[in-house]
Amino acid sequence: MADPRIITARPSSAIEINKVLRNTYALLAMTLLWSAVTATVSMAIGVPHLGFFTLLIFFGLLYAVHKTANSTWGLFWVFALTGFLGFSLAPLLGSVLSLADGGAIVAQSLAITAVAFLGLSIYTVTTKRDFSFLTGFLVVGVIVIVASCVVSIFYYSTLFAQVMAGIAILFGAALILWETSAVVRGEQTNYITATVGIYVGLYNIFSSLLLLFGIGGDD
Repeated sequence: MADPRIITARPSSAIEINKVLRNTYALLAMTLLWSAVTATVSMAIGVPHLGFFTLLIFFGLLYAVHKTANSTWGLFWVFALTGFLGFSLAPLLGSVLSLADGGAIVAQSLAITAVAFLGLSIYTVTTKRDFSFLTGFLVVGVIVIVASCVVSIFYYSTLFAQVMAGIAILFGAALILWETSAVVRGEQTNYITATVGIYVGLYNIFSSLLLLFGIGGDD
């Protein structure tokens, strides 16, 4: 899953760039907390796996975010999107937590995701390197991930799941680099769409780590 960012005029100063970056990280923190709440509620009521419908709803909410990104409605749709993704993660979390060492696996996945995010963010912010060359990889990644979701409806194997999880982790890391770089370089001035891009990257990394560490060959 990917975030086709909206790029507006280039900021005129480093102060404006820093403001966008601060707003992005502040909103990201709130959406992550909100996702944790919706995931907890989803596990409590026993929501089943939604399958391919998860992807359809995701793209619908993503479209709503980008259509309203320059208004206050954009914030509403950001929380609707991130809340839904947290809600849809509950079946995977529940499966992992049902294992003997499930709690440790979730904690490990969270720790690795957090360290990866910090490392990627610090590197991009301090070096201000241009990662726009990753655009092609991200486009291909979206196609591969969507295609894999369709294929998984009819076919499942341990190797297939592990390969796709690995691709999703690389995709998530690339998306974080790409979006953060755009903000730092003044090419992305909308903190709402920047937040969604980074969030989706984190979501892909965390959920894929859960799959690799926790589920393995299980369905």
